[in-house]
Amino acid sequence: MMRKAPAIIVLGKGSLATARKIQQLYPDALIHGLEGRVEDVDSLYQSFGSTLRQLYQQDTPIIALCAAGIVIRTLASELLEKGAEPPVLAVAEDGSAVVPLLGGLGGVNVMAREIAAGLGVAPAITTSGELRFGTCLLNPPSGYALADLELGKRFVSDLLAGESVRINGTAPWLEQAQLPQSEQAQLAIHVGCDAREASANELVIYPRCVMVAVSQVLPQLAQVIRDGLRSAGIAEPALACLVAADELMADPALREAADDLGVTLRFAPGAADASALAASVLPQLLPAQPLVDGLALVVSNQPIDPHGVGRARGRLAVIGLGPGAADLMVPAVKAELARANDVLGYETYVRMAGPFRPDQVLHCTDNREEMQRARHAFELAAQGRSVVVVSSGDPGVFAMAAAVLEALHESSDPCWHAVDLEILPGVSASLATAAQAGAPLGHDFCVLSLSDNLKPWSIIETRLDLACQADLALAFYNPISRSRPWQLGRALEIVRQHRIGTTPVVLGRDIGRPGQTLRVVQLQALKPEDVDMRTMVLVGSSTTVTFDRPGLQPWVYTPRWYGHKP
Repeated sequence: MMRKAPAIIVLGKGSLATARKIQQLYPDALIHGLEGRVEDVDSLYQSFGSTLRQLYQQDTPIIALCAAGIVIRTLASELLEKGAEPPVLAVAEDGSAVVPLLGGLGGVNVMAREIAAGLGVAPAITTSGELRFGTCLLNPPSGYALADLELGKRFVSDLLAGESVRINGTAPWLEQAQLPQSEQAQLAIHVGCDAREASANELVIYPRCVMVAVSQVLPQLAQVIRDGLRSAGIAEPALACLVAADELMADPALREAADDLGVTLRFAPGAADASALAASVLPQLLPAQPLVDGLALVVSNQPIDPHGVGRARGRLAVIGLGPGAADLMVPAVKAELARANDVLGYETYVRMAGPFRPDQVLHCTDNREEMQRARHAFELAAQGRSVVVVSSGDPGVFAMAAAVLEALHESSDPCWHAVDLEILPGVSASLATAAQAGAPLGHDFCVLSLSDNLKPWSIIETRLDLACQADLALAFYNPISRSRPWQLGRALEIVRQHRIGTTPVVLGRDIGRPGQTLRVVQLQALKPEDVDMRTMVLVGSSTTVTFDRPGLQPWVYTPRWYGHKP
């Protein structure tokens, strides 16, 4: 089973149609396109080689729509340890061939069959065991775990050499395999959750059929669970999930224990004790066995699907898209968008965050409905959903992060406070504009919003005057609008009381979006009509300077020294 969503790599427009078909099979996958050759993808890259190697090092499954030789040559320096590879496949640009290259133990052949079926072709599988037996014994399907990989390799080698095998235990996927079975065979496949020492003649596969219910968080919880499993004679890899009482949802020690054990964490309404909690989520199973106070064990006769147990802890992420260009969106934000069930935000920003899967629900609202949007996000997340609230730029700069935290601060609902809340940064408009111009914010600077919707204009004037007295470079958000046509003119009057007329001013409109423009003007020449609501205004300090660059607006920078050079 794949641990991560795959990355689909394309080199040109000719492979986009095939890439989109594959993305329908893996909705969480991102399509990465070569900058300058392809547009309308989830992410742009500049170097094929470095991108592929980075994904491989991050253990990300790779589906490259190009010749197999290109992929192998690119990853040759990374192929150090057999058995520790993510799945890597090469797919013909027109979808006529699917070639699994690496990651036989990571499910690459399973992926090859899935992709080939989706494209209507036959996969080019060459793995001996898969061809002979119709399954990879060393890569059990979801719900099962292999005990010992190295012993397993020898076991499969013996099978391929002509040995027969007997199966102890139940596993439907093995019954469908073309294995040479015999009751008298020396080789045996043992399927069960009991802890046992594997031998060279035995392949041990653990069904993930064990659940531990937690009604109170004990010190060193992961180790207590390990000790309890050992006492019960159960192998740790057979553990499928932990289920805990709802009131423990926000306890970090519980999450740490689940991460330590490498299992899914689910929640259910609190019960009198751990045994009652277990019975409430899996009533069809045998009665739970108490381990210690606060813990109970349930063993099923088949693998347990964690997603069918209780519910997940709700998650709410407030993200920043950056200025708008896909390549300026941070990877953590892209990953959060891929995992989301619900996406909320001002419609313009939500559309910028796409494309979205058909199963993702979009909640688009007016830009003035921030608190209603924040409360709605918590209501959805409290149901166990994964929710994203979208901001442009950085969510903590005149954007949704403060509104979300304010909504939580005002709420006494324990379900809201149990939500897993995270703020993910983005490139703010002031920094994106500054980067286009050079480094006008290269020294101390002040960021101000000229909107008086949420604060009195008198406060804005006072802060602006003090920032000018301090000789700070200035960044103006929300500089002007139809409902506020005069404020920018008044702000410039204040600035001109402290700055000389030749002070550089950078005007960045729609930076990072189609049709972006950048202008550098002098303060004395700046007029309010040069600016609209989509313009970022950067005003230099007394030390800010400009110099020419051929064919473009001049470079602008504020030196890091002040008063004298070091």
